[in-house]
Amino acid sequence: MSSQSGQQQPFDTADVGDAPVVTAPDGAEVYPLLVLEGQGSLAVFALAPGQVTRAVSHATVQELWQVTAGGGELWRRQGGREETVRLAPGTAVSIPLGTAFQFRADGDAGEPLRITAVTMPPWPGTNDEARPEEGPWKATVR
Repeated sequence: MSSQSGQQQPFDTADVGDAPVVTAPDGAEVYPLLVLEGQGSLAVFALAPGQVTRAVSHATVQELWQVTAGGGELWRRQGGREETVRLAPGTAVSIPLGTAFQFRADGDAGEPLRITAVTMPPWPGTNDEARPEEGPWKATVR
């Protein structure tokens, strides 16, 4: 079956244990997994217990997250609305384009907060994609 552009994309398989570890602009660890060119990318984010990311917004991408381990909170602000939601295994959230967000991992969880995320379109890898924002918590990541 061909993609929308008429060209076939390769089948890819990835294991998070084999993925490189990079640091996201917000300070979380990221394990990049798969990319469908022009469509989206898949990665796992990890944040150590008690850690708080920097607040950011994205210039060109939006994301869907599902928490797979640990616990914490996510703050989101878009226009005149904002909310803070609890993150626990099974929780899924959206980060629409331009939404300011920040997240933190529970300090007593004993395990990192782990999130599997789809980024649409794929993460561009540019330094200006994540824009600094004012969030509700003081960041603790480097």
